[in-house]
Amino acid sequence: MIYFYDGSKEAFLTAFLIAFSDDDAVLTSGNKQIGLGQQTVFVRADKARARRAEERFLQLDKKSMHDLDTLLRSGAENKDTVAYQYMKMIAARGMPVREMLAEDAICAAAECMRRVGFEVHRMLGFLRFIESASGALYAPVSPDNDICDLLVPHFRARLPEYPFLIHDVKRKKAAVYDGKNTFTAPLASAEVVLSADEAAWQNLWKQYYRSVNIPSRERLRQMRGYMPVRYWKFMPEKSP
Repeated sequence: MIYFYDGSKEAFLTAFLIAFSDDDAVLTSGNKQIGLGQQTVFVRADKARARRAEERFLQLDKKSMHDLDTLLRSGAENKDTVAYQYMKMIAARGMPVREMLAEDAICAAAECMRRVGFEVHRMLGFLRFIESASGALYAPVSPDNDICDLLVPHFRARLPEYPFLIHDVKRKKAAVYDGKNTFTAPLASAEVVLSADEAAWQNLWKQYYRSVNIPSRERLRQMRGYMPVRYWKFMPEKSP
């Protein structure tokens, strides 16, 4: 049986409870090719059931919901299966299982979570804000994982006086700090009117990049390892 859900934690936990006794269960929040004879169920979030499941998981492992949130943020195609197998093992063992790396399910979950955390760390250095005419800052990103809201605490601490918006253009959503509060919202596209000084700031980035670059000692392969090409389109120092 294939169990489709909307990608939210509440819907996942609801689907988990429904699918738990099904040895052939497959959970997915995306497109899934249906095999001949396979049946499908579309699961809607049941807040009461999800809350009970969450409370039970927290009794078994205080960090289980943090791990689940991280897994559901993953951009891996098999993230739903990985999350389901990980949570099922917690339920079966009745205890934390994250240290059981000899188990394939735990190893796969650990790798997914590592990739999410690593990209958050990377984006703290790769994110580039541009200043709008209103004084608010705007930063477009296209991360592999669903992490734009995880970047907010760092920049809120660094830039407490500046409202800013981190726009995940791939997922069409944004994490916003309005100067007091933070929230996420759908955002298909954004038109930003640049401040009078923004062009000068971008030129400074390019000038800095040129000044530290040594043409005779270019290591393009190494540079791509530290700063993947897929992030370059939003970095002024790498734009034409």
